[in-house]
Amino acid sequence: MLRIVICTLLILISLSNHAHAFDLDMTVDDEIRKNYNPSKLVKDTNTEFPDEELPPLPNQLKNNTTVNYSKETKNYYTPPRKVISSGNLKISKGTSFNVVNTTKINDWQGRGTTIKFKTNAPIYKRKYTIPAGTVFSGEIIETHQPQITCNGGLVVVRVHYMTYNGQNVQLNAYVTKANEKHIFLNNIKGERKYLTTVWKKGSWGRALFSRMMTLTINLGSEGSTFILSPFPLLYGSICLGANTIISPVTAFFSKGGHVNIPAGKQFRIKLLDDAYID
Repeated sequence: MLRIVICTLLILISLSNHAHAFDLDMTVDDEIRKNYNPSKLVKDTNTEFPDEELPPLPNQLKNNTTVNYSKETKNYYTPPRKVISSGNLKISKGTSFNVVNTTKINDWQGRGTTIKFKTNAPIYKRKYTIPAGTVFSGEIIETHQPQITCNGGLVVVRVHYMTYNGQNVQLNAYVTKANEKHIFLNNIKGERKYLTTVWKKGSWGRALFSRMMTLTINLGSEGSTFILSPFPLLYGSICLGANTIISPVTAFFSKGGHVNIPAGKQFRIKLLDDAYID
C-alpha cells in the first residue's frame, strides 16, 4: 500500500514540472502582417470592372437624361404623336372634332346640299393628331322652313367624308354643336318664338290700357269731368283682359325663326361608327 502511495506522488510531481512547457509559434502571423495590404486586396477583388476602366454608358442614356420609369421625375419623356397617314388606323366611334363651317347653312337649302367644315387647329388624340385644315364633307338630309305654332326652321346635316391627303375617309357622323350652341338629335333649329309672339300679340291691349289710364287721370283732375273718369279705365281694362286671353291663340298660328348660319361659325362633329384610314 505504501508503495502505491509513493508511486502516485512521484507521478504527480513529474506532471507538475511540465505544466508551462508549451510555447506559441508566432512567426507565421508576423509574416502575414508584413505582406498584408488592404487597398490592394480590395482592388484585386474587382477583377471584372476595374475602377479605371468601367464600361461606357449606352448612347440612349447619354442623350436622354430623363427616364420615364421614375414617378418622381418631373420631365417625362413624351413619344411623338402619330399623324394620320396611309395605313390601318382606327378612329373610334364617339370621337368628336371641333370644326368651323366653310359654307353657309340655312333652311332655304334643299336636301342633298353639300355642307363642308374644316379644322382651324390640330386635334390631338391619344394615338394620332388630325392636322389643321382637314376638310369634313356632308350633306343636308332633312330641312324645312318655319312652321305654325311658332316652330322654327330645321336643318339636319350628316357628315360622310373626311378628306386627308387627297383621300376620302368614309364617316358616319352628326352635329352636336352648331353656331356655338349645343343641339340635340342632330337638329339645327330656328328660334321657337311662341312666348315672344304671345307677348307681341298682347302689346295692343297693353298700349290701349295705358292710354285709357292717362285719360282717366286727366278727367279726374277736372271737377266737371270727374264723373266720367271711371269709364275709360273700365274700357281699357276690358280690352287688356280680352287681348291677354286671345293672344296665346293668335300666336299659335304664327311661325318661328329661320335657320341662317353664316360661314366661320363653331361646330362639333361626333362619330356614330368607327372610321378607318386605309
